[in-house]
Amino acid sequence: MATIKDVAAAAGVSFTTVSHVVNNSRPVSADVRAKVEHAIRQLHYVPSAVARSLKARATATIGLVVPNATNPYFAELARGIEDGCSRNGYCVFFCNSDDDPAKQRNYLRVLQEKRIDGLIVASAGDDAVLAQTLADSHEPLVILDRNIEGLNADLVQIDHEKGGYLATRHLLELGHVRIGCITGPIQTAVSAMRVHGFIRAMTERGIEIPPDAIVESDFSGTGGHRAAAQLFDTIRPTAIFAGNDMMGIGALRAAAERNISVPRDCSIIGFDDIELGRFTYPALSTVGQSVRALGDMAAQTLIERIAGTSSGTPRAPGRRRVVSPRLIVRESTATWAGAAKRDLAA
Repeated sequence: MATIKDVAAAAGVSFTTVSHVVNNSRPVSADVRAKVEHAIRQLHYVPSAVARSLKARATATIGLVVPNATNPYFAELARGIEDGCSRNGYCVFFCNSDDDPAKQRNYLRVLQEKRIDGLIVASAGDDAVLAQTLADSHEPLVILDRNIEGLNADLVQIDHEKGGYLATRHLLELGHVRIGCITGPIQTAVSAMRVHGFIRAMTERGIEIPPDAIVESDFSGTGGHRAAAQLFDTIRPTAIFAGNDMMGIGALRAAAERNISVPRDCSIIGFDDIELGRFTYPALSTVGQSVRALGDMAAQTLIERIAGTSSGTPRAPGRRRVVSPRLIVRESTATWAGAAKRDLAA
């Protein structure tokens, strides 16, 4: 690989002159510039980004850490972040922690060594060490989706509790009473808030929730399939609120395996509004917001923070940007057939 000294020798100039041409740091005559640019093309020279960043104290790169790259939600989120960064001249280093706090901390260390200009983190569960690790770093930071307690940083997330409430209220308004809830790991704040929304909607209607009506699993199609199968084999719900769309898709499969027609026999609604949910059969009702737009908002928030840091202004307190979810009704939810009979009996 050619070096700056190789280019200088080929052009017959000093390596500092080559640096001035590459970085436009000082005026260079047209003749000398032409010689240097010709040598660069001939040798396929690529300037060192690390060396340039040391001089400029900026790399135009942003680090992104997500907990599960196989989940379409985080793939769409990453695309929105990339779009927002690219539009502003930033590249993104993408890291997948596999919901492993130790792997997450290692990626953070590596990203900091790369001298990134800023960092976006969707954390892998609750990790007490993570808050301290991020607090000790000096890069502008945005926390995405899952809040990290004890950290003064910008936060961008959807209103998880409201989303759980809207999804459950939709099922109640369709006449359902025997409603099951399948959720991700309940110790995570995201799961807990969505379940709280489910409980709030049910409580408002005066409906008692049996202990076995809420089943904990993981935020995946497999987890949703397993949890929904448990509900179908126990309380036989007429409707299910799934903690995310992948769990909802798994629930659709569990229903089909038992010849339970969706939505005639059981309505199913998810959370997130990932693109895949529009193409299941039946198409999955959900609550959420444009995932790409959420990622773009995170990117814009970070870029604004980077600009404020580089200007030398005192660091302002972290901002909290909570996006309100909306109900998206598709084919997987419908009026419960037994609701009319129940009303007549009453």
